[in-house]
Amino acid sequence: MKKGAKQGLRDLRQPAAQEPPKITFPCDYPLKVVGDAADDFPAAVCQVIIKHAPDFDESTLQVVDSRNGRFQSVRVTIIATGEQQISELFDELKATGRVHMVV
Repeated sequence: MKKGAKQGLRDLRQPAAQEPPKITFPCDYPLKVVGDAADDFPAAVCQVIIKHAPDFDESTLQVVDSRNGRFQSVRVTIIATGEQQISELFDELKATGRVHMVV
C-alpha cells in the first residue's frame, strides 16, 4: 500500500459517529401516539396536540387498533415550528398517563 493510502478510510468495525438528522422548521412532522385502547383515547390525544399545534387538522387523524384490540395508535401530522414545541408536546402526551409511546 502506498504511504497515506489509508488516509480517509475508517475502521469498518467501529461505528461512525452519527449526528441526529437536521430538521428545517417549519415542516410536516408525523407522530404516532400509542396507548391503551379506549373510546376517548383519540380525543384525549387531539386535545394535547391542538394545544401545541393549534393549526392541526383533526380530519387527518388515523386510529389503528392493535391485533388483539388492547392498544391503539393515533397517527397524525402536525406542522412543527421548532424543537421546543416537539419536546413539550412529547412531554405532555406522556404526562397524561395514558400514552405508552410517542414515535
